[in-house]
Amino acid sequence: MTDDIRSIPRPLVRTNQWIIVLSVVFTWVSGIEWLLLIPLLAGLSGLLFGFNPIMQFAKLFLKKEPKAYIPEDWEQQQFNQKLAVSCLTVGFISFLAGWNVLGFIFTILVAVAAFVAILGFCIGCFIHYQWRQYKYRRSSL
Repeated sequence: MTDDIRSIPRPLVRTNQWIIVLSVVFTWVSGIEWLLLIPLLAGLSGLLFGFNPIMQFAKLFLKKEPKAYIPEDWEQQQFNQKLAVSCLTVGFISFLAGWNVLGFIFTILVAVAAFVAILGFCIGCFIHYQWRQYKYRRSSL
């Protein structure tokens, strides 16, 4: 038996989720769409380079070894991050283009998903599971 399963400590995932929620809310309140670049660029960096600056900064505040925390599946978090980056990108571009309704729709989607995940239900995980089930059923026909 090996410990080769990639995981992320839950407090780092939660910090990232809170940054998404707070950035979106501050964008709505202030009208400064550039605030969306904080979670957007951090998430994009995590996907492209394996380095999420928000999580790296939060890691400095862990009181225990990272493996001592409840692990979150790395692959699942990558999927969730792709969804978040996609919604934040569409939201950001929409706000820049003056398409505020579309901007609000996509930022509401990502903020609600992140907040619900903080509360304990991962919408991205549910979507990922359903997608894998669909692919499995399709391959077994």
